[in-house]
Amino acid sequence: SGHLVKYLELKICDENGNELPVGEKGEIVVKGENVMVGYWKNEKATAETVRDGWLYTGDMGYMDKDGFLYVLGRFKSLLIASDGEKYSPEGIEESLVQHSKFIDSVVLHNNQKPYTTALIVPSKEALKKAITAKGIDPESHEAAKEAIAIINNEIARFKPGGEFGDMFPERWLPTTFAILDEPFTEQNGLVNSTLKVVRGKVEKLYENRLEFMYTPSGKNIVNDANIQSVQNLLKN
Repeated sequence: SGHLVKYLELKICDENGNELPVGEKGEIVVKGENVMVGYWKNEKATAETVRDGWLYTGDMGYMDKDGFLYVLGRFKSLLIASDGEKYSPEGIEESLVQHSKFIDSVVLHNNQKPYTTALIVPSKEALKKAITAKGIDPESHEAAKEAIAIINNEIARFKPGGEFGDMFPERWLPTTFAILDEPFTEQNGLVNSTLKVVRGKVEKLYENRLEFMYTPSGKNIVNDANIQSVQNLLKN
């Protein structure tokens, strides 16, 4: 993000608010005359965010030895592995959507679990076109299995040996995924007014699907829940 602007103070803090040395990752905390005093008529949110004049941004980042600030992502969206390592998922999610015509939306998930999973909203039209081109009835069981394979192949492009295999650490790419038959929209509350996915609401709504993916049946991508979701998607 560049060098710190004049008259702005900044520190990187751990989860307990202790300042961290240069190079270590933590929460970006700032202080200066440009920083807000608080939220309008919301004392609770103000107390949580502004302490002793310092604004706790909720962003994860670090400063390097040359004074450059690196912003890594939002703390609330971080993936957390079983060993405590943290990773910001936005780059992977954006790349999957950008590089695949078959994926409209994706939310990665890992909350101290042994592997990363994903909730995926596929492109109905792209899947239908690809399946029909192979002479498969879009409403058949075979079509559902083919759609799952297509999505899996798109993810494999980012794994070792794939064309984008050097972009991201493999542990943060989804081992398995749940296919959803409903898009994320403002109408269903899963996207906000700035068209950002509301991760907390998505994870709450699909809590059962997320938990299922950490079972032996759910780890197998060709499971009944995915078959049903694809069939619902393709028949509409």
